[in-house]
Amino acid sequence: MTEIQKNLCAMQDLKYKAFHSKLIPNIKPELVIGVRTPELRKFSRTLNSDEAKNFMSELPHRYYEENNLHAFLIEQIKDFDECVSALNDFLPFVDNWATCDMMRPKILKTNLPQLFEQIKLWINSTDTYTVRFGLEMLMCYYLDDEFKTEYLDLAASVSSEEYYVKMMIAWFFATALAKQYDSAIDFIVNNRLDKWVHNKAIQKAVESYRITKEQKDYLKSLKIKGEQ
Repeated sequence: MTEIQKNLCAMQDLKYKAFHSKLIPNIKPELVIGVRTPELRKFSRTLNSDEAKNFMSELPHRYYEENNLHAFLIEQIKDFDECVSALNDFLPFVDNWATCDMMRPKILKTNLPQLFEQIKLWINSTDTYTVRFGLEMLMCYYLDDEFKTEYLDLAASVSSEEYYVKMMIAWFFATALAKQYDSAIDFIVNNRLDKWVHNKAIQKAVESYRITKEQKDYLKSLKIKGEQ
């Protein structure tokens, strides 16, 4: 057992392990130590640069928490190109939605034109969570002041039978309906999405407090019957 693994095991919370393991059913419970996220983030800040560099070079990791620690170390990178390089090294090894979704490197939003070019590469990957991460970055940074309808086209162009990719596309369009309703509604009205994604996007949008009652009622009327 490595020193980092020993430190992670020292922070183990068995009740949290039992609870959290149910949220990531594709990860074997024996690969989940059970470390709460605030503790893991705090620990990530105690590693010096050499320790972090050595740990991040040791892929693949064994434990779920090691992957999350890796994600938090990437978040601390202050250089855009270095951060993208670290993501490209790590994303092929991401094996669950939680690790994927917790990575939000702030440096990425400092160069949105260059990030968009990288996003296009990510969503064309054959790796489920690389695609999901690309879609998430598109959702996080391109539906506000930087919005263009081409971003909706890009998300809609993703074709996948992977549940965690389809769920992210639905989440993306639900968010787009909340932030850019006039543009996003076209994708629902004209059935431009996979049927399952279509209905899931409506469901998530209707649950949002950012959608008006009138919009929610209209969206409900556009649900494709017979699809869950």
